[in-house]
Amino acid sequence: MSLDDVSSLFSRWAPAPASWQLADGVLTVRADARTDIFTNPMSGEVKRNAAMALVSPPEGDWQFSARVRVGFKAAWDAGALFVRSDEEHWAKLNFEQSPDGVPSVFSVVTRGRSDDAVAGAVAGEALWLRISRIDEAFAFHVSDDGSAWRLVRQFALAGRGGIQVGVEVQSPIGEGCQVEFDDIRLTATRLAHLFDGR
Repeated sequence: MSLDDVSSLFSRWAPAPASWQLADGVLTVRADARTDIFTNPMSGEVKRNAAMALVSPPEGDWQFSARVRVGFKAAWDAGALFVRSDEEHWAKLNFEQSPDGVPSVFSVVTRGRSDDAVAGAVAGEALWLRISRIDEAFAFHVSDDGSAWRLVRQFALAGRGGIQVGVEVQSPIGEGCQVEFDDIRLTATRLAHLFDGR
């Protein structure tokens, strides 16, 4: 799908963000204060108030990617790519500020309760994120330049619903943050090489 096709998903926010606009190929979104999507693995506490915009991807294998910039203000502020089959089965790949103030790659896979994995610090101000569907599995990759990709994790999702994919913005303990997504692509292509991301 082209950006024109993908842009239709940005009228489907649920819940709506503090603000958003799509101009010149850049989606700019303001996350509300104290928003997140996470099910605590220890207590089972559920938080589902972060803004998401999701769309049904192509049938079969596909890849969804975007370059993400975040105006970090507080720990766990993030912009993310998100995939789900239902409210209990979902995953997200985040460009996120760690508790010690370092921009980092985080990922979460939820099957009832969430896990929370850190994949390392990010030196640049922007990061490309990508979700790939391969048969019944998924892979998360990141890239500093949109060309050379690094594997973050691979996983499967169960659930009862059809797969949806899109973007999410969050500020779990902060007063909100601004996130920019550009170079947004959703293509009916199959990932050829899992570990080097080609």
